[in-house]
Parts: sequence; C-alpha cells; structure tokens
Amino acid sequence: MLNLTKITLSTDELQLVNNSEWILTKRQIIDKSVALFGQACESMRDIIRSEENSLPAVFILSEPKISKGENYRQLPYVILDYPRYFDASSIFAIRTMMWWGNFFSMTLHLAGEHKKDLEKKITANIEAIRSNAYFICISENQWQHHFEEDNYIPGSSKTREELQDILRRQPFIKIARRFTLSQWNEMPAILERSFSEMIQLVKT
Repeated sequence: MLNLTKITLSTDELQLVNNSEWILTKRQIIDKSVALFGQACESMRDIIRSEENSLPAVFILSEPKISKGENYRQLPYVILDYPRYFDASSIFAIRTMMWWGNFFSMTLHLAGEHKKDLEKKITANIEAIRSNAYFICISENQWQHHFEEDNYIPGSSKTREELQDILRRQPFIKIARRFTLSQWNEMPAILERSFSEMIQLVKT
C-alpha cells in the first residue's frame, strides 16, 4: 500500500510550493555568488602576477573554473577553483566555496607530487597556520568540505609538533579558512586578503 506521508505536503511545504518568489530569489543569490567569484578571479590574477617569480608554475599556468551544484549535503553551492591542477595522482588547488546556509570557505588542497614538493614549505609555516584562524583537515576523505570536528580542526588547537605530524602523515594537505554568509558584502576584500595570505604558505 502507498505510504501517503511520503507524498503529502505539510502546511509549510504547501506555502512554499505556492510561492515562486523564494526560488527566484535563490537563483538570484546563486547568480550573485558566481559574479562574486568572477570578480575575485581578477584580484587573484593580479596577486599571482605580482608574486609569479616566487610561486609554483601551476599558479601561473592554470585558468580559473567556477562551478555550481545543488546537492552538497542536500544544499546548493558555488565553487571557484583557482589555481587548479587535478589528475589521478596529484592535486594543487585553492578552492573557494559558497555553501548555502553554511559558510564561505577558502581551502589550499595539495596531494601527490604537489604535496610532496611543498610539504616542507607548509610545515615551515606552521606558526602562521596556528595563529591565523586556519583549519587543518584530519579526515581520510579529501573531498569533504564541511567543518565538523571529524573533518577539520582549528590549527590553534594543536601544538606545532602535532600539526607537523598531521601534515606529514596525511596523504593530502587541506588548509582552510571559513567565513560567515553574513559577511557577504565584505567578501570581495576578504577573499582578496585571504588569497594573498594563503599563497604565502607555498611561496618558494
């Protein structure tokens, strides 16, 4: 027998299905997220140009990519990957994300040869990581973006030696900053500043 509770709508659901404005507003917000990240690309390019002599070649050669989806943990998101290099054995990316109902984030992601090449540089900057509100990924799954305690821990919560040990043991490195959605109107300046600070972690 058909379970009617699976197909009938609650009072709140009936109100939403009869209201087109909220879904149109949602689309406008997603479009503004894409525009925000497009603007951020320009300031990021300028920062890279000013530092290109001391940055890995992947910074100079890659092109930005903005993507969007509807279902990271059942919620919409927009992602900017720049710089970006992804293949089966190596990753180098800075990923900026807007996750609906949750946060903005910016994440340095290294794996494979790029992790091997830059691990010493990252560990040499442990104090900057500990003192600048960075989070360190401790999960075995490098494709999770949430900040729950089984995925990220604050860099300030561990000693220098403990953080160095985490970075060495993990097959990948993810170092992230998180910002509230209420900071939306300040995000152009925040993203520019955070990107500039993050690339200091990998300068040669």
